Amino acid sequence: MFLDEPSPTARFITCVVVSFFLISVDHEQRHLASLRAGLSLLIYPIQYAVSLPVRIVDSIADGFAGRQGLRKENEAFRKENLFLRSRGVKFAALESENKRLRALLDSTAEMGEDVSVADVLAIETTAAKRQIVINKGSLQHVYLGQPVADAHGLVGQVVEVGRFASTVILITDARHAIPVQINRNGLRAIASGGDTDEALSLNFVPNNADVAAGDLVVSSGLDHRFPAGFPVGKVTNIDSDASEPFARIRVEPSAHVGRAREVLLVWPRAKSQEIPPAGGATTTAAPVLSTRPKAAVEIAPPAAPTDVGGAAAEEEQEEQN
Repeated sequence: MFLDEPSPTARFITCVVVSFFLISVDHEQRHLASLRAGLSLLIYPIQYAVSLPVRIVDSIADGFAGRQGLRKENEAFRKENLFLRSRGVKFAALESENKRLRALLDSTAEMGEDVSVADVLAIETTAAKRQIVINKGSLQHVYLGQPVADAHGLVGQVVEVGRFASTVILITDARHAIPVQINRNGLRAIASGGDTDEALSLNFVPNNADVAAGDLVVSSGLDHRFPAGFPVGKVTNIDSDASEPFARIRVEPSAHVGRAREVLLVWPRAKSQEIPPAGGATTTAAPVLSTRPKAAVEIAPPAAPTDVGGAAAEEEQEEQN
């Protein structure tokens, strides 16, 4: 009726002795290697099932962290690529201009601008109005008339400046015009917006002008607003009519007008001395539409008032005496 079982202490001591015996035997002779491998194979599903939730949680956390890191890295690479491509796209215009300047002045010109990346918040492309809204405003020292470009060429200029956002009119807007020149020969013209987002018109170009399909059209800088040498577009079609004084020339914009997700706010070198680039002080800059420095304009103080009547009376009294 009564079972004589060993006490827990006796069982623990027996297990310890047996464990040490098996460890010593396996360590010296390796007789239990096959048994241990079989037990490990049996225990592996249990180990895998126990560690599976932890592995799933770690995998999800690593996935989110890796995705966030890749997104940040991709964004940094996109901005860097935008800067580099915007610089590289000007090489053709700079090379042609340098050749002309060397021939005339036997010197080279140094060109450079300060730029800042802005994201496009909204796009409005209708027949009456073609413009975009960007996420930079007076806090970032954006000013009226500031040139806006992308990695391929000019996009437009700022027409409204808010505290945190600004409105940019596109070069394809029918209300917009910009002085340009043919990069190949320096022929000047006016490029204005057309009926679509994919075309500009060159105005006031004679029928016999040296213009060919494929010519690169760049900004001339004569308006003192757009920097000279920025690509505007390429000539795609020339329609000459002898009964009309000027030819109808169609230009395809170089920039991704109305399709860009990021654009570049450009501070020309002469203007950037007056308006600090984005990231500096938070003071609001006034619109500057001229490349002449403000220091060149001085206002003389008003002259002190003179008593004209009193001086005339004294002269009359002296004559009478």
